[in-house]
Amino acid sequence: MDRTTLALWLESARVTNAIIAVIILNAITLGLETSQAAMSVAGGLILAVDRICLGIFTVEIILKLIAYRGKFFRNGWNVFDFVIVGIALMPSTGGLSVLRALRILRVLRVISVAPSLRRVVEGFVTALPGMGSVFLLMALIFYIGAVMSTKLFASSFPEWFGDLGRSAYSLFQIMTLESWSMGIVRPVMEVYPYAWLFFVPFIMMTTFAVVNLLVGLIVNSMQDAHAEESNAATDSYRDEVLKRLDAIESKLRDK
Repeated sequence: MDRTTLALWLESARVTNAIIAVIILNAITLGLETSQAAMSVAGGLILAVDRICLGIFTVEIILKLIAYRGKFFRNGWNVFDFVIVGIALMPSTGGLSVLRALRILRVLRVISVAPSLRRVVEGFVTALPGMGSVFLLMALIFYIGAVMSTKLFASSFPEWFGDLGRSAYSLFQIMTLESWSMGIVRPVMEVYPYAWLFFVPFIMMTTFAVVNLLVGLIVNSMQDAHAEESNAATDSYRDEVLKRLDAIESKLRDK
């Protein structure tokens, strides 16, 4: 089997689906390893399945290295898989015992194998530059809000607004809408009846405006990534059709 044939075989739907099945099986075994009852009943079998799954992942990476050679590391997803499997192969004894917990990262390989999940991650990464500007805007809003809330409410509620850090954390809780009304805002309004004039605009700006802006950026990036993938598939299909037409015309001319 030459390298081109090996690469096509590795990228085939049958192999891809098989790898996804192994990843899911490995995720189940890693979860069972956390159960004392399961380990007491079938600990040896669970560990054996885990080692077999790791062996399959290792063989897959080796075959990809053989098929792609230097091009293997030009693909970010291949590098991602290489790092994940490499971490799993490192000894987890002594000072490296923490790596045993990192074995669950193998489950993340399903992202690089499943096209739909890969598209989501690519869309998120594409959105990062635009998200940086949104995060900066949110940081400015939080800083202004933290300074104002500290000045306004620190004397009566030092546990929530005693300093800049506590105020920022309280405002973050309010932004997530986690117990913001009965937990923070209403107690503050019992002392400062007009405190809603500060909190309501803050919630409107952060929760309903800035956060939705982040979501919009991610969704737009995902749509762009999907469009690029569709265009690439269309171009590939068009090139294949043109090649076949050229082959047919060549045969007709020969006749």
